[in-house]
Amino acid sequence: MEKVVIIGAGAAGLTSAIYTARANLEPLVIEGMQPGGQLTTTNDVENYPGFPEGIDGSSLMAQMRAQAERFGAKYQFGEVLKADFSERPFKLTITGDEVIEAQTVIIATGAVARYLGIESEQKFMGRGVSACATCDGAFYRDVPVVVVGGGDTACEEAMFLTRFASKVTLIHRRDELRASKIMADRTINHEKIEIAWDSVVEEVLGDDSGVVGVKIKNVKTGEISEIECTGYFSAIGHKPNTDAFVGQLDMDDVGYLIADGVKTKVEGVFTAGDVSDAIYRQAVTAAGTGCAAALEAERFLDAQGQ
Repeated sequence: MEKVVIIGAGAAGLTSAIYTARANLEPLVIEGMQPGGQLTTTNDVENYPGFPEGIDGSSLMAQMRAQAERFGAKYQFGEVLKADFSERPFKLTITGDEVIEAQTVIIATGAVARYLGIESEQKFMGRGVSACATCDGAFYRDVPVVVVGGGDTACEEAMFLTRFASKVTLIHRRDELRASKIMADRTINHEKIEIAWDSVVEEVLGDDSGVVGVKIKNVKTGEISEIECTGYFSAIGHKPNTDAFVGQLDMDDVGYLIADGVKTKVEGVFTAGDVSDAIYRQAVTAAGTGCAAALEAERFLDAQGQ
C-alpha cells in the first residue's frame, strides 16, 4: 500500500512529488499517457520563475521529475482508469487492470485544450499553434495572429493578444459572438481586431519555419480564402481529465473538480493544477497548488498517525 499516490506528472503533480518525497512519504506518481503534461508541447517557457532566459518545456519537466526522484519519488507509467474513494485505503485501477491501494491521493491530471481536430493543427503544435495566449502571446510581437472561437475565452484571448500582435483575426463560425455583451462589444470595436464571421478553419498553413496562415471557409457562401498569420490560437475551451472520477467526486458542468482549496469532498483526496482550475491554467499556479496539496496530504497522514 502506498502512503501517497499522485495522479499526473505535470507541473502540479511533480511539485506534489517533490514536497511529499522530501517529507519521506515515498510518493508514487502515476505518469499518465503524457508524462510531463501540457508543458512538453511548449518549446519556450519564459514566464516560469527562475529561468531569466526561458527554458524548453520538456526540459523544465525533466528537471522537476529528477528533483522529485532525488528525494525518493517513484514513477509508474500508466493511466488511472477507475477510482474507488468510498473507503480507505483508496483503490485505483490503472492500465493493465492493476489495482493500487493508497492512503492518500493527489489528483493532478490536468486539462487538455480543445482543438478543431484537423491534422494540420497537430502538425504545427508548438510551432505557431497554441491554446494559451497568456503563455505564448509575447512570442508574436508585431506579427498577425488568429484566434478561433466566439465565447468569452476567445474574446479575452483576442484582447490580450492585441498587446503584442500587429493584428488579430477572430474566426467564428456564426454571425454573432457567444460572449457576454460587454466582452463582445469590446472585441468588435477594438481597432486591432478583425472578425471573420460565419467561417471555419479548413487548414493551418505552414512551412519549416512554422505557421504562415490559415485557410478558412465561409459556411454560408462556401467561399474559400486565406489569412496570413504567424500564430494560431485555439480558444474553444478545455476538457479536464476527470473521467475516472465521475461519481466519486464533485464536478462542475464542464467536469472540473470542485474543491475547498485543494481538498475534495473526500477526506484524504486532494486536487492540484488545471484539473480544478478553469481560470488561470498556468504552470506556476499549478505548481503552487501542487505544493499545497502535498502539505495537506502530509498533515492528513500525520493526523491519522501514519
